[in-house]
Amino acid sequence: MAVYEKDCEEWVDQAITSIRQQTYSDFLYVIVIDGHINLSLLAVVMGHAENDDRIVVVEGAVNRGLAACMNFAIDWSLSLKPTYFFRMDADDFSEVNRLEKQITYLNKHSHVSILGTGLVEINEQNKQVGARVMPQTNRQITRLLPRRCTINHPTVCIRYKVFADGYRYDDALQNTQDYFLWIELAAAGYIFCNLKDKLLRFRRVNDFYKRRGLIKSLNEFRARVRAMRWLKRLTAYNFFYACLVLGLRMMPSGIVKMAYKLDRHILEKFIKH
Repeated sequence: MAVYEKDCEEWVDQAITSIRQQTYSDFLYVIVIDGHINLSLLAVVMGHAENDDRIVVVEGAVNRGLAACMNFAIDWSLSLKPTYFFRMDADDFSEVNRLEKQITYLNKHSHVSILGTGLVEINEQNKQVGARVMPQTNRQITRLLPRRCTINHPTVCIRYKVFADGYRYDDALQNTQDYFLWIELAAAGYIFCNLKDKLLRFRRVNDFYKRRGLIKSLNEFRARVRAMRWLKRLTAYNFFYACLVLGLRMMPSGIVKMAYKLDRHILEKFIKH
């Protein structure tokens, strides 16, 4: 998990607590402080670390972004020969049995390398405002990759063999790093899966529909085009869809909100069929 200066102390506390209270307890929890943070936020993180010897805190001198933090955690822990790598965001919290369910599944399905889950969307007051269940099979996940990111990144568990094979997040990107990584791994033949269980509560704040920005929207477009090329799914429909989404991202937040809800409805219908 990465923590940076704009993270909310209360949410960071909830995120860390949700991992410390997991039913599966044999893990190492690496928290990377991404640049300078205020003393009260640092105190929240260090308070947990002082009371739990499974927590390792690494303080970075400058803000380098999520991908660099994840790559550092991956490289630092490789020598320990772990089996699985879990992601966690500092403003979400995991259900108490998240680790246990994902590890149990992967222990039984050795061919699966990347495992995501569904999630519940919550607001600033921890009230449910939505939900997301992704396609479950590798065929569905890779088939849809040219149109959307089909793994909920904060829910993911990745076999460390993937990283031992040399794959990493692209730390030149400030966003969509996960989407580009899934495309690269799918093209290399790694098997994906999503559990339908909603094992994470994802924070969807009031400005969620306004935060995409031009750079993120362009990166998502680039990712879709790359997925079409690398996965040999360059069709008129997929390219039209990518252009349509890019256009919608440029619209006022109200239209983006409507498009987001419609997108979820279409995804649900795809999963059911």
